[in-house]
Order: sequence, then structure tokens, then C-alpha cells
Amino acid sequence: MTDVSGYQHDVPGGAAWSLTLARGSSLRLTALGTDAVASMLIYAADRRERLNVPDTLKAQMSARIHPPMVLMSDLGKALASVTGSSSDWHDAISGHSLDGDLARFGPSDYGRDRNQWRRSARSLLLDELYVHGLGERDLHATVNWFVQVRPRGDERGTLDYVPGHTTAGDWVSLRAEQDLLVVFATAPHPLDPAARWQPAGVRADVAAGVPAPADDPSRAFRAESARALAAAERSVW
Repeated sequence: MTDVSGYQHDVPGGAAWSLTLARGSSLRLTALGTDAVASMLIYAADRRERLNVPDTLKAQMSARIHPPMVLMSDLGKALASVTGSSSDWHDAISGHSLDGDLARFGPSDYGRDRNQWRRSARSLLLDELYVHGLGERDLHATVNWFVQVRPRGDERGTLDYVPGHTTAGDWVSLRAEQDLLVVFATAPHPLDPAARWQPAGVRADVAAGVPAPADDPSRAFRAESARALAAAERSVW
């Protein structure tokens, strides 16, 4: 866990990290390789709110996350705004990987594989949550930064992973609209068909900043976005 501004940290592929962000500060994530993933959970620092992905998508009439969307809590308040990105598509509908998703890579354990131990995003996220006194009941739907999935067009509504959607250097930036706890894992996406275990790392840059100004693009994106930002601001006045 880290609680700083003006800080850079590289999270290896197949690992997890957590940090706190002060209101107004920014978090920029940069892919360090092809098909990087950052499966992210977000909580208000006081743990009274958490990211609500269904409401975030429904209120802003989108099936993907992109700038200048607002990431909303279960109380309808803004947690963070997406202030920029090299991509206009980040997945928030297909979930994070479970232990069963790694079966194709064969068995793995720490005693044998050490730092190459293959673990799912769920397992990695839970380890980080335990550090903060949280657990399974605190898991929620993740935003999978750098991932694109698209509908196949069949009657089952099958989603297909888009390989190569992200390459090294792709980035996304967030601004904290409240004091936040952020947790993310860099395990492969559950729909990634790659036969080899080679998850890419993600670089995190944290910087001090200011809350959303009156003319911020997120306020004008949707009426619901503006209301979520206003609700977050009222809670800190």
C-alpha cells in the first residue's frame, strides 16, 4: 500500500497493489506491455462507499469506460473521473479472472514457482483487501483498464476478447473526487485466450492536483455525471 503524491511504482504482471488517493490527486496507469490489464476496485477512504459499475454504465449510457466518464459509487456520488486515455474503450462488463480461468496454464504454487506463481485477479485482489481489513464481501465488479471486449452477435450475447487492443505505452488517467482506496491486479483478463502465461506490468504515477473545476468535461458529459460530482462535493463541504 502507498499513500503519497508525486510517486511512481511499477506493478509486475500477475501481481497486485493498493494505494490511497487524496481528493483532487491523479493516478495515471501506463501499460508496460501488450495486453496489459489492471482490474480495479475503488472504495471511499472511509469504506462507506464503493464503485458501482452497473450504475456507472447505466447512468452514463455506455457499455464501456472512457473519458470523460465519472466512476460512481453505490450512493450515486463520484469516486473518480476518467480525465484522459490513449484508448476510448476499457472493459467493465466481463469481470476479473477467477482461479478456474488459469487452469489452462497448468498447476502452480509458490513453493515451486516463487515469483512466477500464477494467481487469478480475484486471489490477488483479496490479498490486498485483507491488508485493509476487507475481504470477500467487499469484492465488487471491476473496471478492467486497457481491455476491449466486443459482442459476437449471437443469441447468447457472447463477448469476445480483442487481442492487441493495448500495447506498451498506452495509458489512462483518473482524478480522485473523494479520498479513495484503490486496489488493482495485473493478472490476465478471463477472456484472454493466450496459451502462455505472460501478463504485462502496469506503471502507476500519482500526482497532487485539484478537484474538478466548474468547466470540467466530466460535468458536461451527462446530467448524471454532473449530479454525481455535485453529490461528492456536498459530502466534503
